[in-house]
Amino acid sequence: MGRSQPFASQRWLRLAAVLAALALLGAALAFAVAQVAGDRGIAPVASSADIAVSGIKVDTRGASASEAREKAWREAQRIAWQKAGGPSLPDSEIESLLSAVIIEKEQASRSRYTATLGIIFDRARASRYLGGGEVRGAISAPMLLLPVTATAGSHLIYEVRNPWQRAWAEFQPGTSQVNYVRPSGSGGDSLLLTYGQAGRRSRLWWRAILDQFGAADVLIAVAALHHQWPGGPIKGEFTARYGPDNRFLGRFALEAANPAALPEMLAQATGRFDTLFQQALADGKLRPDPTLELANTTAIDPALQRLIEIGRAIEARETAIAAGEILPGAAGPIALVPQPTVAAGFVVQFASPDARSVDATLADVRSASGVRAAATTSIAIGGTSVMTVTFTGSLDELAAALRARGYTVQQGPNALAISR
Repeated sequence: MGRSQPFASQRWLRLAAVLAALALLGAALAFAVAQVAGDRGIAPVASSADIAVSGIKVDTRGASASEAREKAWREAQRIAWQKAGGPSLPDSEIESLLSAVIIEKEQASRSRYTATLGIIFDRARASRYLGGGEVRGAISAPMLLLPVTATAGSHLIYEVRNPWQRAWAEFQPGTSQVNYVRPSGSGGDSLLLTYGQAGRRSRLWWRAILDQFGAADVLIAVAALHHQWPGGPIKGEFTARYGPDNRFLGRFALEAANPAALPEMLAQATGRFDTLFQQALADGKLRPDPTLELANTTAIDPALQRLIEIGRAIEARETAIAAGEILPGAAGPIALVPQPTVAAGFVVQFASPDARSVDATLADVRSASGVRAAATTSIAIGGTSVMTVTFTGSLDELAAALRARGYTVQQGPNALAISR
């Protein structure tokens, strides 16, 4: 009897230790859920090769508001055509080349119209006047873009929605030679892509994260915003960096007169960054870091793997809420499925009626369980495009994972075709 009490005490101590460990794990998971839950993402616009000219200011008068607006739009089209390098053409001919008019800001009265407009010309129709419009030089490897906001002593990427994130989401690369990979910032993106990651040197971590987004290397666009006083001017100091070693590429400064002018300043800054990145590409600086290729991605860091799994679990839960399968706020287990350690590449064909469908399908496939990376190898707008998917498992398991995402899957000997 005398020995039973110490043994019982030891059992209670072990039980208490297990309960404490479970409590810590639950707290960590709850923190991660809180960090990725909510509306924090901004989906990037679909890339287009059309010719975009933004920031055109117009101020016209007319007998009526509609007449003043019509005059302003014609004037904006002429200015945009001149900025695009087009020859002198009548207004009717310029209008026939038009693809869209973007209203960035406008004010109208009975006889006056003032606005800041963006004009987009259809490249296929305008190319005969602009020398064909081909992109000169080689296109870069896919580059993951991290938009860092530095303000009031904090550094943000996707933790909360912010104007710098929105500026890059709305950035239209057109015929830029830089192949940008722009995450939406939703789901698990805010766990993986943080300012701390931007300063990390570990090739293993970087390789695993780049594989998640189908990128070869990373570009870092830092916007340091200094508010002079509430409602007053905002000074922006912008720094371009590159690669896992955070190499400096260039710096410039801009200023917005007030908070209302901040989006326009940031939109201008994205264009300046694109110019810096393209110049770095032309100078041979934007070559993927060879040490990233030497990283052993099959031996992924357990902590990073857990972050990836938590992000995927939260995304699956949000999808279930959107589908009405569970109620918002309802408690439920979040399964963290262990991933196989061996990854392989598979070919997946998918229908691509427009550019937006390409981006949507890529994002959907990347979020499937077991998928480490997905990148297009052939794009046919209006037809069938092809992507390569890096998956930790067999072709049968990849097919099952895509079916779980709601796809109809046709399986061949070494490839899949998916549709909805």
